[in-house]
Amino acid sequence: MAGSGRNRDPLVVGRVVGDVLDAFVRSTNLKVTYGSKTVSNGCELKPSMVTHQPRVEVGGNDMRTFYTLVMVDPDAPSPSDPNLREYLHWLVTDIPGTTAASFGQEVMCYESPRPTMGIHRLVFVLFQQLGRRWGVRPGASDSVRARVASELQHQGLRRALQPRLAGRRRLLQLPARDRLRRQKDLQLANDDPDRSAACSLSSSSMLYIAGSDN
Repeated sequence: MAGSGRNRDPLVVGRVVGDVLDAFVRSTNLKVTYGSKTVSNGCELKPSMVTHQPRVEVGGNDMRTFYTLVMVDPDAPSPSDPNLREYLHWLVTDIPGTTAASFGQEVMCYESPRPTMGIHRLVFVLFQQLGRRWGVRPGASDSVRARVASELQHQGLRRALQPRLAGRRRLLQLPARDRLRRQKDLQLANDDPDRSAACSLSSSSMLYIAGSDN
């Protein structure tokens, strides 16, 4: 039956596509591993299993292509009232293809998820950087971090990121994405490939985590 494979996609079933991301065509492999546990789309992990930063391996064709990794919680602080969506847990830029996130520039350090209510979705999103590096260094100013977050917001994320800035828990409220896409500067993965852009949506992975280990 036409389309049945897509309907079984965990990203669709889990409403990651639609709630968090625009529909996209996966173009790069993304492998997320917590300890000895490899994350498969839709798997369930306990909070104690995600305390430490995971190993994230990025596919691609060669090291001359760079990627940006984003990890968000679209159900923060609770699935019934997610007024902090998309809460940013981790942001790494300039990851060379065929390597791992550890080879990139960590713009925002990993914050282990500690949900207190309900079952949360944790979403890893991979963007292919088109033709250039971000050049963001650790300790970058709030305005530089905000620029990166704002650009990513236009690449397939359906809502503004709410990043922690300069290591603090203060949230940056960015303008709503809807109807504000800057077509002349940015593109989604399925837009005109000849149009210049900062990056394009390349891959995603999602897991579920409950509010406690019980």
